[in-house]
Amino acid sequence: MRFHTRKWVKPEDLNPNGTLFGGRLLAWIDEEAALYGVIQLENKHVVTKYMSEINFINSAKTGDIIEIGIEVVKFGRTSLVLNCEVRNKMTHKSIITVDNIVLVNLDENGKPQPHHKTKIEYVKDRLEP
Repeated sequence: MRFHTRKWVKPEDLNPNGTLFGGRLLAWIDEEAALYGVIQLENKHVVTKYMSEINFINSAKTGDIIEIGIEVVKFGRTSLVLNCEVRNKMTHKSIITVDNIVLVNLDENGKPQPHHKTKIEYVKDRLEP
C-alpha cells in the first residue's frame, strides 16, 4: 500500500472524547480517494458511490501525524475500487481500514462513463521525455 497524504491532528479535529472525530477522518479518506480516482481515471468528474464496512482500530489525538494509504482493488468498466488504511505515521499503528471504496467515472452530464483503464498508471509515465 502506498501512503500518499499526511494529516496533522489538530484540536478542531477532535470529538468530545479528545480523540480524532470519525467523521473528519472519513472526509479526509473520501477526499484522498477522490483525488486518487481523478488522477488514475484522468477525469475530474469522479464520485464516491460506496464505502464498505469501516473498521476503527485505534484512535488518534492532538499532535499525532496520520497518513492515508490507498490501493487499487480492481478496475471496473465505469468504476474504480480502492481500499484504504490510515495509520499513525510515527508508530505505524492502524487507525482505520476501509475494504472497498467504489468510485464512478462520470461524463459531463453526470452519467456513468467507461474509463477504459485496466491498470495503475503513474503520472511520471504519462509525461513525454
